[in-house]
Amino acid sequence: MDCLFHFFPIFVYSMVIKTARRDSETMERSGFYKLHGDPSNSNSMCIFWLKGRCHRNPCRFAHGEMPHKTTSPSFAKQSHALPADHPRKRPYYQTSKYTLVLRNGGRVLGSNVAEMLPENLHKKSPKSVPRKSPEKVIKKYSENVHKESPKDDFENSLGNVVEKSLSKTAVEKSSQNDPKKSLERVCQFWAEGNCIYGDQCHNLHSWFRGDGFMMLAKLQGHEKAVTGIVLPERSNKLYSGSSDGTVRLWDCHSGQCASVINLGGEVRSIICEGPLVFVGMLNVVKVWNTDSAAGCCLNGPTGQVNALEVVKDLLFAGAEDGVIYTWKGCYEANLTLQLAATLKGHTLGVTSLVVGGKSLYSGSLDHTIRVWDHETLQCIMTLNNHNDVVTSFLCWDQYLFSSSLDCTVKVWAATEEGSLEVVYTHNEEHGVLALNGMTDTDDKPIIYCSCADNSVHLYELPSFVDRGRLFANEEVGTVQIGPGGLFFTGDRTGLLTVWKWPPAPRVAATGS
Repeated sequence: MDCLFHFFPIFVYSMVIKTARRDSETMERSGFYKLHGDPSNSNSMCIFWLKGRCHRNPCRFAHGEMPHKTTSPSFAKQSHALPADHPRKRPYYQTSKYTLVLRNGGRVLGSNVAEMLPENLHKKSPKSVPRKSPEKVIKKYSENVHKESPKDDFENSLGNVVEKSLSKTAVEKSSQNDPKKSLERVCQFWAEGNCIYGDQCHNLHSWFRGDGFMMLAKLQGHEKAVTGIVLPERSNKLYSGSSDGTVRLWDCHSGQCASVINLGGEVRSIICEGPLVFVGMLNVVKVWNTDSAAGCCLNGPTGQVNALEVVKDLLFAGAEDGVIYTWKGCYEANLTLQLAATLKGHTLGVTSLVVGGKSLYSGSLDHTIRVWDHETLQCIMTLNNHNDVVTSFLCWDQYLFSSSLDCTVKVWAATEEGSLEVVYTHNEEHGVLALNGMTDTDDKPIIYCSCADNSVHLYELPSFVDRGRLFANEEVGTVQIGPGGLFFTGDRTGLLTVWKWPPAPRVAATGS
């Protein structure tokens, strides 16, 4: 009797095993249909079945691979052999409304699995980054403009134009056919000549974007940064100065380098007035007349001469010691210039100069802008609105534009009291290195903002609507305007690039 009870558990255990071993059809029902033949009752796999120790049949957990929601129930009646479209036989991945089937047969459940596909990984989830409607963006932008600016002419013109321009830009961006295409980055593989993606590449295969202008030529020869570009009057030569200690003369017709002037030291600035060319260097300003080939050296500055400006018979040179050296004289063939004054006030080096009206404006490493009366040579105002180095100026209409490494371009206007105040601030993501401006083929004013992201941003004034972008391998330190729609850029690699706004097509006149 004791022996019977001793073997009874073994007997029961063997009966359970035999009961569990049914035919293939019953086993597939237990695997796929789980409880009551409905695979939707449980989404869990039987952990005991995975270890080969589950003795229940039917078990309320799955004994096998769970089918897709879209799988027909007749699939459970097929054989144990994996079908051709089974997840483990698919070469890469497959999606359905509910399930993402991976290469190894696993699954990630969720209703937004399409976002996990490689072609959609660059998109941001609308839940994590809420997108504002164009109307809200325009409203917020307009509120900031009116909050910051007084009610003057610039604000009125900006307010009238910005809403229409921004709404148009928002509509254009939302209607782009290829959201993967980046319009702000040049493909480095394309630049090196080995991009294999062609038109499918996510980055630009061009050195610029925008309509209405084009690249004419790339002039290579300088070994270091281009620091200045000028085109003297009555000359068919383009002059470019560089940190490599040379001034190169380029033939305007062939684009070839006609000659190289080795000055024996770094060129920090270069300007022209009529046929005269002025070059700022260490402790000296060199001058020569392109018509008569006469030249002279103006000694006196201490340190590098970073900025030059000419008005009437006065030459201003901003030096590294924070002093503006002023020469007065005759620009005829003899080039008789005498040091007339030294304008002191900046505590650090002068970086930029510009003359507008009766005033001379100077920017400095000390983050300030000083306003000088260029007739009395006295400082009449100091502006402290920038938080970093003031890099460049531009006078347009009755406004003064100033750029800085604080990533802003500020627009200044005169008040009734005679002082200057900021009427608008344009923000960039990177520091602004240089400014210049001209009109396009439709006579619309365009401002060029060279930024520290190796590009030049083009905006239409007064709305600052984006008109395009120029790209370079390194920072563009100088932008210069030429005649006939020409403009030039020079970057820190030594490359000088020639651009042009082509003339508007002529409309044939019709006889009455």
